[in-house]
Amino acid sequence: MPVWLREYSWRQTGAAVYLSLPLRGVRATPANIFCTDQYLKVSIPPFLFEAILYAPIDDTNSTAKIGNGIIFFTLYKKEVAMWDSLTLANANKEKLQYLRENAVLKAHEKAKEETEAKKVTKQEHKKYALEATMKLEEAERKRIEDLKEKERQKVTKELELWKKQQKDAEKQKRVQKEGKLHQEVEQLKEKKKEKINKTGIPNEGTSKTRLKPTKGCHGSYSMFSENLKEEQLPAPRSAATIKINFTSRVFPTALRESRVAEEEEWLRKQAEARRTVNADLSELEDLKEEEKNPDWLKDKGNKMFAMGNYLAAVNAYNLAVRLNNKLPLLYLNRAACHLKLRNLHKAIEDSSKALELLTPPVPDNENARVKAYVRRGTAFCQLELYTEGLQDYEAALKIDPKNKTIEKDAEKIRHLIQGTTQDS
Repeated sequence: MPVWLREYSWRQTGAAVYLSLPLRGVRATPANIFCTDQYLKVSIPPFLFEAILYAPIDDTNSTAKIGNGIIFFTLYKKEVAMWDSLTLANANKEKLQYLRENAVLKAHEKAKEETEAKKVTKQEHKKYALEATMKLEEAERKRIEDLKEKERQKVTKELELWKKQQKDAEKQKRVQKEGKLHQEVEQLKEKKKEKINKTGIPNEGTSKTRLKPTKGCHGSYSMFSENLKEEQLPAPRSAATIKINFTSRVFPTALRESRVAEEEEWLRKQAEARRTVNADLSELEDLKEEEKNPDWLKDKGNKMFAMGNYLAAVNAYNLAVRLNNKLPLLYLNRAACHLKLRNLHKAIEDSSKALELLTPPVPDNENARVKAYVRRGTAFCQLELYTEGLQDYEAALKIDPKNKTIEKDAEKIRHLIQGTTQDS
């Protein structure tokens, strides 16, 4: 049976009521106080204080201060007036019960409205974050396209200039070649005339009749035709480099050192995860097709994380996880955001989920497994669970034993554990 608190004092002005309620050796918290526009209740078992107020108050702006064994209420009146008493007088049990139930009903409705308002505000914040991300992406895309266009124009101009230089060089070379050939023909003619003069042929007509058949005769000798044949010979072949290509492998290890079955299972799981996209969410109806891609959202989250906007990064990773919950990197990156936001329990959950998906352990996912162990170990240490944190750091060292940073952090955790053991 509750013990009713009857000892209280109050005073008023035209706009407010000041109520002082002493407590008897108990500690009060805001959860013990319930207030509506015409109903005030303080429940600290076994003590109970209840008041049906004389007139309505502004319960939103009214305050309650707890300290030194007293609860001091400042209740602002809805209408400026002086009250005859603090509580409603001459009220029967039925009316009091009705007022109590009405106060509880109003409190539930108000809480429901506040919840709906928070939900709407949250959706607006998410939408704003996505819009801001898309604007940044559009600006970045435009900048890259402008750079590509400038580079293309520059390369085109350089190519045209090179073609013109090549054409001029070929033209000059051809002119020099024709001039040299003409000069050689003239020299051969001079030598031919000198030879004819030395042999003592009597007249010019016989020399013409003897030279003329040489043009069409296969067995005759012609110095001019030999010279032309030499000029028409093809140029020597240019030097070249032979390229040898090896069969590419997904994993960096040699085939004789690899666990083929485990590697194939890992690749199969990754391929299935890429194909598993649930694009039937109602809030994604206004997005473009490329914006429903988990990889696109992961890249957006990475950019937001690099800019220090960890809440926006978490929103992007959350949406990507809802689209595809089989990609371990989404949980791993979201765990890093939770560490920055001091959401340590969520960081542990995401790191554990990433380790669960990073199976079987193969060389391709070694780096991701090291990050998952380190992030979960960091969250454990920040929760002062040093033993669990040391286990994760040692697991990371087994995968990457040459990592000096992880080794130093593990040594620090060992010293902390030793110091805690000595203090206890």
